[in-house]
Amino acid sequence: MATHMVKLCVGADDIGDLERWQQRVMQTNPRPFHQTRMVPKRAAELANGGSMYWVIKGIIQVRQKIVEVKEITDRGGRKACELVFDPELFPVQPMPKRAFQGWRYLKPEDAPVDLQADSGVVELPAGLRAELLDAMVW
Repeated sequence: MATHMVKLCVGADDIGDLERWQQRVMQTNPRPFHQTRMVPKRAAELANGGSMYWVIKGIIQVRQKIVEVKEITDRGGRKACELVFDPELFPVQPMPKRAFQGWRYLKPEDAPVDLQADSGVVELPAGLRAELLDAMVW
């Protein structure tokens, strides 16, 4: 069974920022990727149908299929991980997510569902989303 991950998309204000960042990565690489220090023990499950669910401004907003999990050596000579993604981004039903460090596993039953093109859900401007999040009670 596939396992998913959830990770903060630090520095992004919206899905477009994530898409632009990955387009820059793909100028020199065939697929977008993200390096992280911790190598997941469940790498095979992640690469077998798993997705990365990106948290943007405190909300899980989009997912991306994980196609490969590679152990690498970083510039400092330490063991690290490179998560390789399919370039397609799938907007999901927005779900608030508290801040955390690193990444976390996400059970399939806990993952937000994909939005359909005709769902009528519109991405909020970053400022309005921030105001709404500030007003939310966790």
